[in-house]
Amino acid sequence: MVRSGPRAITIMLIPLLLLACGQQPDADRNLDSLDAELADGNVTGNARDPALMSALQDQIMVDPALIASANNDAIRPPAQPYSAPVPAETLTRAAPVAATISEAVKSAPPVDNAAGCPQCAARKGSLTLGALAARQSGRGARSCSANMQYSTRWALRLPAEFPLYPDARVTEAAGNESNNCALRVVSFASAAPLQTVIDWYYTRASNAGYSGEHQADGGQHVLAGTRGDAAYAVFLTSRGDGGTDVDLVASHGQ
Repeated sequence: MVRSGPRAITIMLIPLLLLACGQQPDADRNLDSLDAELADGNVTGNARDPALMSALQDQIMVDPALIASANNDAIRPPAQPYSAPVPAETLTRAAPVAATISEAVKSAPPVDNAAGCPQCAARKGSLTLGALAARQSGRGARSCSANMQYSTRWALRLPAEFPLYPDARVTEAAGNESNNCALRVVSFASAAPLQTVIDWYYTRASNAGYSGEHQADGGQHVLAGTRGDAAYAVFLTSRGDGGTDVDLVASHGQ
């Protein structure tokens, strides 16, 4: 039987009055209690689990033997100023280069260190290709080195007598051809051994009428010479993988 009248209306208004007075229904109170339990569980729950608290609070285990080798690959200050070179490609052992040139390869002269190796000292003291060029002999080498422009395109504009070695991987290049300058400096890497590279450049220099002097200081070798006002210098260093790193300087070549 459905009741009506003032009593029924009063019964229907009781829940609304309770809400208006700030009293929450049972469902809302249950949700609040659950949230409180979950929040407390982040603290009290962990506290009730000794294994978990031990894992979180114990010190991190380290291996002293590995600490000494940490950061082997960390970035270190560069050996010379950055000049945005093109990264060298991965080197592989090349086939004998003698087959790529038409003339017979001549052996470079033996090392002559009677006067020391001033060119070796010049290379060690040069932080940039421009600084290396400034220490070379030949007309205008020092004055032309003051306005060097850095770009790998200069590696394609070397004198005909001193081209890139056949398997060269260029890392940096600079040059200047303004105000009657004809100066080129290129750094590259080769998979060929040092003696093969130095013999190849001596052959080209000798066939073009240049002189050739071979100096060395430890693992640093220099082949340099002149022809009138023109000059060249080839700086070579052996790498651990059997290849060679080369800096080539040529001025006023035709």
